[in-house]
Amino acid sequence: MESAQAAFHRQWQHLHNPHVRALAWMLTAPGLLDKHEPFWQGSLLDASFTDADILSQWLTGLDRDPAPLLDLLQRHPSRRLGLYAERLYEFYLSAHGFLHAHGLQVHDKGAGTIGEFDFLLQTNAGLQHLELATKFYLYHADAKAAPDLYAYLGPNLADSLGAKLHKIVDQQLKLSQHPLAQRVLSQPVQNAQALILGWLFYRDEKLVDTFIAEHGHMAGLARDHYRGAIWTQSEVLALDFEYALLLDRLDWLAPAQVGKGRAQDKNTILTSMQTYFATANTPLMLALLQDSQDGLDVMQEYRRGMVVPDDWFEQADAVRLKRAP
Repeated sequence: MESAQAAFHRQWQHLHNPHVRALAWMLTAPGLLDKHEPFWQGSLLDASFTDADILSQWLTGLDRDPAPLLDLLQRHPSRRLGLYAERLYEFYLSAHGFLHAHGLQVHDKGAGTIGEFDFLLQTNAGLQHLELATKFYLYHADAKAAPDLYAYLGPNLADSLGAKLHKIVDQQLKLSQHPLAQRVLSQPVQNAQALILGWLFYRDEKLVDTFIAEHGHMAGLARDHYRGAIWTQSEVLALDFEYALLLDRLDWLAPAQVGKGRAQDKNTILTSMQTYFATANTPLMLALLQDSQDGLDVMQEYRRGMVVPDDWFEQADAVRLKRAP
């Protein structure tokens, strides 16, 4: 079975600009959740509103001349992955005439922020509210509890997929119903939906399909969501790979494709990790690389994993106990 990375490279390896590649991933990657599951009550949608052939032509042209996209990113620089993804999506929506407003805030009388519309889209059916989330979670279940979306933990253990979705579906998507929100809207919102993209990480990737078959329906997970491994720092030493790359946070979205000069050998990777974890305890993203299967002068990601400190699972259990009622 073709991996998600291989499928992405097959379709988009002709794109060279990393921002255009990230946008291509956002517009074509399956969501983390299955929008057809009754579980979500129609609250999820697909990223692209454009015909696949037209989208491919547009992205190819943008890769040849990415200046308009680069200009937007330079005018709104951010090291936060979520804000970076928002800017990419804003560019797509604006270029195709869908964007009505981005980041429209709703304030109370004391100038406090009640909420913010990620995107307002102008559609044939009227104004649509869209919330965007690009998230990366590690599956670490409580052995005493049934698997659910709260077992997908953020790398820094500050949140979970279940908590994030609760906030989006039960709070953020209802913002247009607030009386003060209606005052800032030029017309009523006809529909509110969320786009949830990202990667989920597992200790045993081979068991993921079995897990999804057994529990995915209950949790509303998409069977084809992007996934990777969870490795401790010590386990990376035993991994069989020749070249890899520690990904910058803004490079987490699309499967990596880099010039051969950027690839690092295993010893360099291990040294970099040792230096990093000597002073930090937040996870790293490691992409394993191989030569292009089509003879291109690049190296491409074929597998990725979140590298965590050796005591990360103990930290996760401790945080879970603190949050238990």
